[in-house]
Amino acid sequence: MYELIWMSRPLMQAAEANVEQGLRGTGVTVRMRAVLEILHAQGDATVPEIAHALEIKRQYVQLMVNDTLADGLVRKIANPRHKRSTLISLTERGRALIEGVVRREMELVHALGDDLTTDEVETAHRVVTRLLRGLKSQVQRPDP
Repeated sequence: MYELIWMSRPLMQAAEANVEQGLRGTGVTVRMRAVLEILHAQGDATVPEIAHALEIKRQYVQLMVNDTLADGLVRKIANPRHKRSTLISLTERGRALIEGVVRREMELVHALGDDLTTDEVETAHRVVTRLLRGLKSQVQRPDP
């Protein structure tokens, strides 16, 4: 179990290296890609909503969003639920870019799993989900 948990770091580093490779020539960084992916999967969102989905601090996400705004991949739109908290929305350019990136990544993911059965993938998913939930439950949150 210990080895499985610690294999997550090299797994994520290898995944990130493949993501970076797939982004070459796009002008998009891994962190910009994360914002685009959330918006593509979940639709328009506020910075705090993106931060919640990525499980990282809002201030860091704001920097990531600023980069995507500067490159014209997203835009700010009015938020009908809150006047001061704008929604971040994909532009057509941002949507086309993230759809191409995700399509290439899914081709790689499917190729990696060619020799795995559905049961093996489902078991791995169940184990990792349980480990993640268990480890998160052990983290003590600082008092507000």
